[in-house]
Amino acid sequence: MQTGFDDFLTLEVNNLHVDVLTGIYSEETHLPQPLRISIRARLRIADHYEPDTALGQSKNYMDLKHAASTALPEGMHFTLIEAVADHIIDTIFLQDDKVSHVEVKIVKLALSERGEEIGITLGRGRK
Repeated sequence: MQTGFDDFLTLEVNNLHVDVLTGIYSEETHLPQPLRISIRARLRIADHYEPDTALGQSKNYMDLKHAASTALPEGMHFTLIEAVADHIIDTIFLQDDKVSHVEVKIVKLALSERGEEIGITLGRGRK
C-alpha cells in the first residue's frame, strides 16, 4: 500500500548572518549589506542509517555554511540577491553529487523596519 510519502533527507542551515556586497546601495557605497541566509539541501537517501553509518552516506552540513559564507568571493558585487543564491546553489552542487535540490532563502536585513522578512527564496534541482 502506497501512502503518498517518499523518503527524503534534507540538510538545513538556518539564519546565517553574512555581509555581502549586493544591491544598488552597496554598489554606490562599497559597503556590504547584511543578509540572513538559510539553506535546505535535499540528498539522495541511503536505504537505512545505522549508528556506525559513515559521513559519506550523508553530507557535512558545515559545507552548506561554507557555501553561504567563506565560499562567496570577497569583494565581488552581486547586483541581485538572486545571484548570491545561485552562487551558493552552484557551490553546493559542485561539492557533492548526492545533492539533488537546493533551496536558498535570503532576507535583506537592512530593509526590515519592524521585524518583517523581505527577500527571496530560490530553489534549483540538479540538471
